[in-house]
Amino acid sequence: MASIFAFRTRSPDRDRETDVTRFEQLARSLDQLTSEIEAERTGIRNRYEAVSANAAFLVEAMDNSEASSRRADDMDRWTESLKTCLRRIEALGRQTELIAGLRHALDTFVDEGRKADEGSSAASAPEEVRHRP
Repeated sequence: MASIFAFRTRSPDRDRETDVTRFEQLARSLDQLTSEIEAERTGIRNRYEAVSANAAFLVEAMDNSEASSRRADDMDRWTESLKTCLRRIEALGRQTELIAGLRHALDTFVDEGRKADEGSSAASAPEEVRHRP
């Protein structure tokens, strides 16, 4: 029969190292997502500006009777494209806010854990170590 007194716990230092590794990995993942979202947003903004410029030139050409009325279909397509770009930019903004909130929550959680570890380390330290000037 196994003795219940043979139970051993893991080292608190090992637990801390595991936690640090885990939270660093999560932070890197959140940073990567933020970079990907920003790259997508930049691409969409560039596309939006290009379509806007094309639409502006077409409107001017239509006003000057330099473009046929068939180009109105192009204008409709570009208008829809601009709306789609704006919707996507808004969605990416919401995603950025979500990830920023998650990152803030992670940072707060890690800081609180660090403070708790420092407090428990100080409480378990020998008397002469705790009261060093």
